[in-house]
Amino acid sequence: MSDDFRELVTRGIPDHLPPMPPEAPGISHAPRRRQVLSGAQRELALTNALRYVPEGLHAELAPELARELATDGRIYMRRFRPHYPMHARPIDEYPARCQQAAAVMLMITNNLDPAVAQHPYELITYGGNGAVFQNWAQYLRTMQYLSRMTQEQTLVMYSGHPLGLFPSHPEAPRVVVTNGMVVPNYSSQDDYERMNALGVTSYGQMTAGSYMYIGPQGIVHGTAITLLNAGRRYLGCSDEGGGLAGKLLVTSGLGGMSGAQAKASVIAGCIGVVAEINPDAVKKRHEQGWVQEVERDLDRVLQRIERARREKQPLSLAYQGNVVHLWERLAREGLTVDMGSDQTSLHNPFAGGYYPAGLTLEQSNQMLSRDPDGFREQVHASLRRQVAAINALAGRGMAFWDYGNAFLLQASRAGAEVMRPDGGFRYPSYVEDIMGPMCFDHGFGPFRWVCTSCDPLDLETTDGIAAQVLEQLSSSSPPETRQQMLDNLRWIRAAGSHRMVVGSQARILYSDCEGRTRIALAFNQAIRDGRIHAPVVLGRDHHDVSGTDSPFRETADIRDGSMFCADMAVHNVIGDGFRGATWVSLHNGGGVGWGEVTNGGFGMVLDGSEAVDRRIQQMIHWDVNNGIARRSWAGNASARFTLERAMAAEPRLEATLPHAAGAELVRGALAGVYGGE
Repeated sequence: MSDDFRELVTRGIPDHLPPMPPEAPGISHAPRRRQVLSGAQRELALTNALRYVPEGLHAELAPELARELATDGRIYMRRFRPHYPMHARPIDEYPARCQQAAAVMLMITNNLDPAVAQHPYELITYGGNGAVFQNWAQYLRTMQYLSRMTQEQTLVMYSGHPLGLFPSHPEAPRVVVTNGMVVPNYSSQDDYERMNALGVTSYGQMTAGSYMYIGPQGIVHGTAITLLNAGRRYLGCSDEGGGLAGKLLVTSGLGGMSGAQAKASVIAGCIGVVAEINPDAVKKRHEQGWVQEVERDLDRVLQRIERARREKQPLSLAYQGNVVHLWERLAREGLTVDMGSDQTSLHNPFAGGYYPAGLTLEQSNQMLSRDPDGFREQVHASLRRQVAAINALAGRGMAFWDYGNAFLLQASRAGAEVMRPDGGFRYPSYVEDIMGPMCFDHGFGPFRWVCTSCDPLDLETTDGIAAQVLEQLSSSSPPETRQQMLDNLRWIRAAGSHRMVVGSQARILYSDCEGRTRIALAFNQAIRDGRIHAPVVLGRDHHDVSGTDSPFRETADIRDGSMFCADMAVHNVIGDGFRGATWVSLHNGGGVGWGEVTNGGFGMVLDGSEAVDRRIQQMIHWDVNNGIARRSWAGNASARFTLERAMAAEPRLEATLPHAAGAELVRGALAGVYGGE
């Protein structure tokens, strides 16, 4: 164990200016943000940053931070980035007075690991702007607080800012996190950029600001499930008929969460061609084994697709270039594309989330800060070109879906032809057709865990335990969920062989309420027995049954008019907090953008105690069934089926069930009052 690391963590913000930290080679940096502050607001931003450090350092530090603001459009306080290596360590290497605090420190350092994070030196984990903190002083102060925390305290986090340790009790959450929570009328993209530049709010994405990111593995299982079920639904594929062998998926993005697409394509058995303009992202995913091959020439891309088709071998191929050029070439050549999607960071289209055709990566990064209006026009023109090519291929039979990155939303705002005559989108969200009815309505969602020993053998043990639980459940699962159960069992049996670990020893597994509960209880027992050698952190993506209200993604299949309401996500965080979560988080923004979604999550530390057994049972039951009840009330038949089963299994659960009103009766009653209006 490094005494220097422990001492530096407990020291917090130093009382002298440390030397500038060295920069490792190959680090991907966030693009410069556009200058959005007035003169008076720049003064406020600098004043806000300086309040983290002793007054005696202000005269020397102020010019440096002013230059950061002028150069980056933000103040990251780069001088305070730690000199020690940033990565998850075994839990007993963190200086802490309670294990729960040490577990949170492990998760934070994993989110900022250069092997994990997209722009680690700017504290951005994924999605172009999904931040853990706004500046490095916040990181240092937070880690110091966690090193001091007892089980009688709770750390309060405001958009990366550690407000402080407050008295609480052992059953309370150790940390409560909010990110980007603003008065609703001030939640436009311009509001975000201004407040973020001022240093008063942050875009936490989903698992970035909640310390629950586990690298692209965090979405690879869901992506694999989406591809398998897209093949079944759109292409008529069956496991008996060879599944997705020889089928072509075209998409984009190898950055943070989008980096899962290449690996998921191979796991699902298809040919996945993923465009990515950033050579650093391509290099990282290729070196990590997430993408098998890289091509920079479109002629060679087309040749490789045809060979993979003939051989019917799974393939992940990165095209290092602009996705618009790929789509246009495929449309022009008349090549058959079976499935298509997009995972550019279009929640952040004008600040590095989308790079338009016609500009290099470097030209875009310069233009987005120097000529933001011109860059916006370039993005809109590029989206119109991309959609035109997609429409041409869809007209020949390609199944295309929005992958929850605001692609259709931003394309519509650009004037691209993505609308139906009735005002809806011409392509579905993957939640509408696949993830909603097949997974969320039945309680299946992205359960995950992290072994705090950092020992691969512990992760292997948890994989085996989870597989045993799913084997038992699948033997008695009803027809409505049997296919999902078998897909998940196949996933966990093969998870270790897919080499998905980046950073912490973590695993993702879609599971329903009973599965999550039984797996967690089995883990806790294994810790108690010594088969697992350190605590396990449970969590999930916010992209889940109950965790997110997002009308263009997670709640896209809610059709009673409440798709724009955020009661579910807010209640979920509150309920998790008083049912046993170690930490909870609530965010504005995530996936589809600031002001477009409210989402929340949790972390729970399993330590082998009987008290944790109780927490597991009461918290997970709420965390899943809150969303099931809401989806049932909205009229989703599969959710009602799941809710009725849950009420039969737990007599204390009494949820309101809807009485269906006949469409003809409703129309007739309205016609009698309103006439022919």
